[in-house]
Amino acid sequence: MKTGNSKILALCDREEEYAQMMTDFLKRHRNLPWELHTYTDAAELFSREEEGVEMLVTAESAYCSRMQEFSARKVVVLNESGIMKWEDVSYVDKYQEAEEVYKQLLGIYLESGEIHLPMLHAGCKTVFIGNYSPVRRAMQTSFALTMSLMLAREHPTLYLNFEHCAGLAELLPDMQTMDLADLLYFLHAEKDKFRLRLQAMLRHRGELAFVPPMKAGQNLLTVTREEWLGLLQRIEELGEYEYVVLDLSESIQGLYEILRLCRKVYTLTREDRIARSKLLQYEHVLSLYEYGDVLGKTEKLSLSHIQKLPEEPELLTKGELAELVEGLLKRLKEEDGRA
Repeated sequence: MKTGNSKILALCDREEEYAQMMTDFLKRHRNLPWELHTYTDAAELFSREEEGVEMLVTAESAYCSRMQEFSARKVVVLNESGIMKWEDVSYVDKYQEAEEVYKQLLGIYLESGEIHLPMLHAGCKTVFIGNYSPVRRAMQTSFALTMSLMLAREHPTLYLNFEHCAGLAELLPDMQTMDLADLLYFLHAEKDKFRLRLQAMLRHRGELAFVPPMKAGQNLLTVTREEWLGLLQRIEELGEYEYVVLDLSESIQGLYEILRLCRKVYTLTREDRIARSKLLQYEHVLSLYEYGDVLGKTEKLSLSHIQKLPEEPELLTKGELAELVEGLLKRLKEEDGRA
């Protein structure tokens, strides 16, 4: 039965194991736009949902003619046969990853017209962690990703890559996948739907959430400082993440202002003469343009003693680099009162 002003997503599937699995998966997401009601019997659905539902999501094998007259605002069929048998319904492939099913349901909901989002749950305070160095090939992305994966074990964490070429095939979107450029578009085009748009494009590595980096790195150059700062402010306002790890580069406008937003900045370097010269020039520019506060919260690190890193991102949480990051995170959390 409907409670209060909640919007209902009713899931109907005779396959009890699938229905329970999908329900459990959806409930793990914070701030869902619907209240979930799950049924394995269509008759029970019709008897209990007297006022109709916002979305009816039904397995193809559970779909019946009465559902065509059911007062659901949107009907989605979880396709089992690969054949689209009915008109005036939306289709989602049932036999794919639960996360992809969720994203497609969100997309259908967002395109269904005017929506009314529920009040957000109490959010958490967001800490931005910056990673930037003028020195190339200093293992910045490996370091930032390791830190993100380790933080995500205990805290809601988002990883954002702003490099011209991210360098990690596992994070790169295919041509059909939305990426950071799309998120910036939705920031302006549909402000009231931004939270759901973000959820719909997130990818995950274990518990870590990330937005795929831009497919065309040169597009980073066209985004203004105000747009980047607006994006980070909106993410902070959502209260969804305790930590947002930024893997930054000089390809973005407003780099120093973004570093100023960060609670901590990690600058990786090497131990050769050219690296020292680049770092000295970078520090001189920060001082010259009155960003001394960025220098004050910067920790410089060299990872030259680490000879080999794992090939798979998930394995970055083990080994010498992980031990170093664990110590850094312990100090960070103590300083932040989250230890």
